[in-house]
Amino acid sequence: MELWNTTLENGFFLIGIIQDSRSPQLVCVIIIFFYLVAMATNSLLLLLIAMDNRLHVPMYFLLSQLSLMDLLFTSVVAPKTLVNYLCGQNTISFIGCGLQMFLALTLGGAEDILLAFMAYDRYVAIRHPLNYMVIMRPKICWSMVAISWLLASLNALVHTIYTMHFPYCKAREIHHLLCEIPPLLKLACAETSQYKFILYTTGVTFLLMPLSAIFVSYALVLTAVFHMPSTQGKEKALLTCSSHLTVVGLYYGAAMFMYVLPTAYHSPRQDNILSVFYTIVTPALNPLIYSLRNKDVLGALKKVLGKGSSGQRF
Repeated sequence: MELWNTTLENGFFLIGIIQDSRSPQLVCVIIIFFYLVAMATNSLLLLLIAMDNRLHVPMYFLLSQLSLMDLLFTSVVAPKTLVNYLCGQNTISFIGCGLQMFLALTLGGAEDILLAFMAYDRYVAIRHPLNYMVIMRPKICWSMVAISWLLASLNALVHTIYTMHFPYCKAREIHHLLCEIPPLLKLACAETSQYKFILYTTGVTFLLMPLSAIFVSYALVLTAVFHMPSTQGKEKALLTCSSHLTVVGLYYGAAMFMYVLPTAYHSPRQDNILSVFYTIVTPALNPLIYSLRNKDVLGALKKVLGKGSSGQRF
């Protein structure tokens, strides 16, 4: 109990990938680079979608919400990691740990659900193009976003409260990039096997239900695409869908490894590397995946740059 009181007062030590690395300076530079890329690309994408009227359609509205989630997700993790390393302190308070866990679970869960809604958006656009703007009207789009945030935050709140109620009277070192449930439960000095089973079950449900919806949506989409008479229409549809499926693969691959793969197959080093990938690298890659091959986004960027250069001439 005395050690538990110490944990409440002093918090935990985060032993992330920087501390575990043989070249911490190099890892720190890599994290800074990807964080800056994530901030710049997601902010730019949000700006373009807001400024260009051609992007004021449901697909880009949902994409803007994905960029916002990525922006917030990486900001929950990267700044704390960098400040800890640069200041030579690896501590995080008990309350700070709970807050980081809640925010990470909320943002990760919201993105999980939003990706399913984005797949449905592509299904409606390709299978019902004439009724697309009616079905995906603003009220429906905002409802999709609200449902994503609400379900994710409720799930995160329940798991955070339950996880943080355990007594932590072992070593206070969390061998992970951030305060996340699986590595934190290893420090608990109470019986957690029943909760781990519940966590596994809810994790599988929370991940596989949206993933199943994505697979069904794209199975129907591909059926419609292959029956399109226009080759140009096929290429455009497949290009848009391939970008979304790439993002889906990046997100669900990391999430399922972390929350679905049995703990026997986990190692602290693997989890540390993976955590950098889904909290810092993926948010930097997502806007690039969506924009580099997207003519509408590239057109909006050229329009903004064109205005900027015209303004400088005068």
